[in-house]
Amino acid sequence: MELPLKRFVSSMIRALSANHLIDGKRLLIASAALWLSACSLMQSNNTPAPAQVATDDYSYVIGAGDNLNIMVWRNPELSMSVPVRPDGKIAAPLVDEMLVHGKTSVQVAREIEKALGKYVRDPVVTVIVTSFVGPYSEQIRVVGEAAKPQFLPYKQKMTVLDVMIAVGGLTDFAAGNSATILRTAEGNKQYSVRLKDLIKRGDVSANVEMRPGDILIIPQSLF
Repeated sequence: MELPLKRFVSSMIRALSANHLIDGKRLLIASAALWLSACSLMQSNNTPAPAQVATDDYSYVIGAGDNLNIMVWRNPELSMSVPVRPDGKIAAPLVDEMLVHGKTSVQVAREIEKALGKYVRDPVVTVIVTSFVGPYSEQIRVVGEAAKPQFLPYKQKMTVLDVMIAVGGLTDFAAGNSATILRTAEGNKQYSVRLKDLIKRGDVSANVEMRPGDILIIPQSLF
């Protein structure tokens, strides 16, 4: 599809060049217009991002930098708040160093109960994540012409509007309607998103849900 289109544009430019009535400046403008039209046609083949994705069964996965609140029922002396170290482990009373990276809070609670069972009768443990960073593979990455490109922890039902608020919106040089979501969960499939329509025009139909591990790429405008 792209090669025939490029050949067509090239042939049109050659035809314009052969016309001696067109000066260099007009030829440059006409050539640029043809190339922009070609680019827009090729971009129109990108898959629009789905408005909603199935994330109802999503469970947050703990990562280094998170903070966990561990509560042991009827044993307040064993309850505490602990950070997840860079190696993905935590240390808690009566519990050997435990790897929690990549696990849900429910999984960690069950493992702590098993460890405490050697010392406490029928322990009941609840684990709550109070500070979120998340594993690298699930973070939302924003690159390109955002005011503050950065990594963001994924949250359930997170939308592209939530992401844009977190990064401070677009720069003056952003081609917002040419932005792309690279969805790693689907083998790096690319989806087109209309950030300019969403932010500047309030078009809520352009607000789509994010998935864990999504990469939002915002290109620079040519003009």
